[in-house]
Amino acid sequence: MVQTTAKKPVKKVLTPEEKAELTQQAETMVAGLIEKSQKALTEFSTFSQEKVDEIVAAMALAGSENSLRLAHAAHDETGRGVVEDKDTKNRFASESVYNAIKFDKTVGVINEDKIQGKVELAAPLGILAGIVPTTNPTSTAIFKSMLTAKTRNTIIFAFHPQAQKSSVLAAKVVYEAAVAAGAPKNFIQWIEKPSLYATSALIQNPHIASILATGGPSMVNAALKSGNPSMGVGAGNGAVYIDGTVDVDRAVEDLLLSKRFDNGMICATENSAVIQAPVYDAVLAQLQAQGAYVVPKKDYDKIASFVFKANAEGYGVAGPVAGMSGRWIAEQAGVKMPDDADVLLFELDQKNIGEALSSEKLSPLLSIYKVNTRQEAIETVQKLLNYQGAGHNAAIQIGAQDDPFVKEYADAIGASRILVNQPDSIGGVGDIYTDAMRPSLTLGTGSWGKNSLSHNLSTYDLLNIKTVARRRNRPQWVRLPKEVYYESNALTYLQDLPGVQRAFIVADPGMVQFGFVDRVLGQLELRQDQVQTSIYGSVKPDPTLSQAIDIARQMAEFKPDTVILLGGGSALDAGKIARFMYEYSSRHEGILEDTAALKELFMELQQKFMDIRKRIVKFYHARLTQMVAIPTTSGTGSEVTPFAVITDDDTHVKYPLADYELTPEVAIVDPEFVMTVPKRTVALSGLDALSHAFESYVSVMASEFTRPWALQAIKLIFENLTASYKYDPKNPTKEGQYSRTKMHYASTLAGMSFANSFLGINHSLAHKTGGEFGLPHGLAISIAMQHVIRFNAVTGNVKRTPYPRYETYTAQKDYADIARHIGLSGKDDAALVDALIKKIQELVKSVEVDTTLSGNGVSKADLEKSLDKLTDLVYNDQCTPGNPRQPSLSEIRQLLLDQF
Repeated sequence: MVQTTAKKPVKKVLTPEEKAELTQQAETMVAGLIEKSQKALTEFSTFSQEKVDEIVAAMALAGSENSLRLAHAAHDETGRGVVEDKDTKNRFASESVYNAIKFDKTVGVINEDKIQGKVELAAPLGILAGIVPTTNPTSTAIFKSMLTAKTRNTIIFAFHPQAQKSSVLAAKVVYEAAVAAGAPKNFIQWIEKPSLYATSALIQNPHIASILATGGPSMVNAALKSGNPSMGVGAGNGAVYIDGTVDVDRAVEDLLLSKRFDNGMICATENSAVIQAPVYDAVLAQLQAQGAYVVPKKDYDKIASFVFKANAEGYGVAGPVAGMSGRWIAEQAGVKMPDDADVLLFELDQKNIGEALSSEKLSPLLSIYKVNTRQEAIETVQKLLNYQGAGHNAAIQIGAQDDPFVKEYADAIGASRILVNQPDSIGGVGDIYTDAMRPSLTLGTGSWGKNSLSHNLSTYDLLNIKTVARRRNRPQWVRLPKEVYYESNALTYLQDLPGVQRAFIVADPGMVQFGFVDRVLGQLELRQDQVQTSIYGSVKPDPTLSQAIDIARQMAEFKPDTVILLGGGSALDAGKIARFMYEYSSRHEGILEDTAALKELFMELQQKFMDIRKRIVKFYHARLTQMVAIPTTSGTGSEVTPFAVITDDDTHVKYPLADYELTPEVAIVDPEFVMTVPKRTVALSGLDALSHAFESYVSVMASEFTRPWALQAIKLIFENLTASYKYDPKNPTKEGQYSRTKMHYASTLAGMSFANSFLGINHSLAHKTGGEFGLPHGLAISIAMQHVIRFNAVTGNVKRTPYPRYETYTAQKDYADIARHIGLSGKDDAALVDALIKKIQELVKSVEVDTTLSGNGVSKADLEKSLDKLTDLVYNDQCTPGNPRQPSLSEIRQLLLDQF
């Protein structure tokens, strides 16, 4: 056959002045379209969901009724594809798309969550620019028009010059139906005389809200570089892997159906088949039996040179080829093929991926690659996508759809769509072969294909979602031990405590020396069944992490079911942390022998957090032991709290840990254990409890449930601390014993309050100065207390700690309310705060505590030397976020200096 080529007319080269004139004309024309579109957009914004749905339904019906007419028009104008398949695409764009979007909420409130306090409202994006390709000129116009109407946007189309008439006809069909149903005039418009200048003016116009770019790579790239938001698609060069377990008949049927559909013009169509060796021959034979033709290798170059042209992406289909039949392509290339064949097959080597025939074909041409293993198949498919078609689609034909390899394959392949056992061209657009994807004629390719979408474009992509976020208070909580036993001799509950066979007792040396541990053992001996016990009786004041590790190791050797903590805050805190480590070790074998790993774990657990329920590092729930806390001092409240304080061995910094897993299951608040407590301990622990009550009352997390506990604790402490301090156990009195009992209960009440509303910077300061200068915790608390109250009890320009239920800054009023509760008076809240501070000073003096750092052995030089370090440590303390006033680093620094 002798092929003749007509000479193409020589294009006139335009001068810069002529180009500028054409650009100006195009911009003026587009400005007129934009003005009309703006008016339509304003009108459309008032439409209800019901009216919008009525309009879209009319458009869908019109598209369906005119489907075949539009298919003929597209084929007649472009000469590409298959009329019947174009009819299917038109019906898909009308029927399938309509049924997918008809119930979508696109007007007004589309979602409401009263629990989260969230309302979502839909608003249109605005004026859209619609690019329509020659491959799908009518179906794409229908599809984009219907999505535009459903979302109350407006659209201006730029149709492909080779399909202008048929695309205009499709747009008119649905537009006229929409206007008849009440849609605004001019909500759909198009450029009447297509040109590069007109399209450029449209996509670059600043009033365009977004560009729907469906077309060739050059058009998509132009849209992406336009300066306006763009939702485009990438090149399709999808490959199907045919696994050795495949149903050959089905795989071949699907593959040929897909390649023949509209002559392979849909972008999701398979361009390559990667076939595993065991079924390679069978698949190839079946393909040929059903009308495919294996092109002789000698003819590869003829077809490749006719079909492809070199471009920036490697090779692209020459303009006249897309959508033409296989027979036409062969004839034009000078290749003879059998009369009954219509799909051309090329057996290629994966080493040569990047050659012309491995490119996207947009026609009934198919590359074939033979692989031996599944892993080789993955590598070949990905190599094809890396060359062209990244992110678009890939497929697999396999025996069992639930074969685990399907997920492995999908995970390994960089494609937005992984189609299983279906013809890709029809499967990729959704709905017909799968419900997993929205029906669409615009298929995003994700970041792999330099695209903003990795799914099938639909209504939710064409809406601005406005979120109404109502202020809400997070659900609060009150968490305490399962049981709290009190009154004298409450220790007898140990006789009835369920589930005790092996009890591990943690105590300080005084508890052993003065017989308190023996009293616990005595109660356990009265149980019906014998209880095995182990005792760690040497907890030091301000216990260190290394000591907690030693206790945990002893627990691991004994394997208790019950841990009993007996003593002051040090014993209770050390026991809490040791019990946690023991429980943790049951899930991490060998960790108790790895001190470095435990230190690292501890550093993670002590991290500052905003919300205890959302902290990054979680404490494990105890499953081996129950914990019983028996306080023998009246201060920490640790028996009812989720807190424990531990000291770093190396830095001597005190760190508070907070988690509800540190809350004991049982608290026994027995006043008999505090009757012989030394005076100094009574004073400092009592002032510690007072701080707990103050800080929990003014905390940003305080509530109607926690404040009554705090107020009662404060009242009891002011009424009883001095008498409790002066009580002489060697000369017991009823009044003295009463005061010690009330202080013991006050400590627990304050603990119950701060366990559920947390503390503030009084404790943050004390944790760090106490650790740095070796001060007892209660003393460090006393030194900082009055300064913190003055810092918090202010009005005016105050930076409050951000917490939703703390609506307005009330710290001054809160302290004033405390003053009122204990019977103080003043002309206003500020005066009441002064009265409260004076009352605290009187109380501190009555228990002989010096509330200065200098008076407790800290030199000015030592303070200044540690100031920078302490400032950061205080800020990062877990108690700081509960403080009502958010302190700056400079303010913390000043608070430290003020204590000197």
